[in-house]
Amino acid sequence: MDNLKNLIIEFAKKDGVDLIGFAEKSRFDGVDPRNNPFTIFPEAKTVIMLGKRICRGSLRGVEEGTNFGDYQLFGKNWLEDEFLALSAYNLTNFIEEFGWEAAPVFPNPPEIEPAGVPVAPDRPAPNVYPDFDYAAVACGLCSISYNRIIFSKEFGSRQRFHMIITDAELEPSPLLEENPCNGCKSCADACPLGAISKTETEEIEICGKKMVVAKIDYEKCKACKNGAVK
Repeated sequence: MDNLKNLIIEFAKKDGVDLIGFAEKSRFDGVDPRNNPFTIFPEAKTVIMLGKRICRGSLRGVEEGTNFGDYQLFGKNWLEDEFLALSAYNLTNFIEEFGWEAAPVFPNPPEIEPAGVPVAPDRPAPNVYPDFDYAAVACGLCSISYNRIIFSKEFGSRQRFHMIITDAELEPSPLLEENPCNGCKSCADACPLGAISKTETEEIEICGKKMVVAKIDYEKCKACKNGAVK
């Protein structure tokens, strides 16, 4: 399987994927079935996370307060719905060509309530939406920053992810040893409504990796005129 993993990485890089990581099924033990990718594909062995960077220039107009719409396109909507979705589709087909099953998953917010009823007493109601933040950490690509955003060492907070679940058993990526976020709390200083606490913190643990994060008053975020979009 090492050869298949190398072929997957090579294909993804040629297709413009900037980040790719792998996690074995055991790293998702204990995750709520409503947010567990293996609820979608119980026979699977591996989760693959593939990410594309948010280009630095898409934020230029936001910094000047003069152009917000192009970030929505190049940094969010088109990036997730088109550019990255096509890479996930292409990689899914590539894996299937080797005789393995692969299921692409779009990054819908895991907080969305089910839109249906369970098909059996032991099944969660549809739709199951995996926790992509958890998966990005479990696949060794990111840590959780002080303001609860996934941070990679390559791009900080500037990336978006799609997921593929496969029954191919691929070697897992090592978890990040250090958190790319150094806890400087400049995010709290920059928050216009002071929603990010500089004194109250919590600890998040994923796959044994512990990360200190701020308590955030999301009610203030709802009222922020800057918007509350990741």
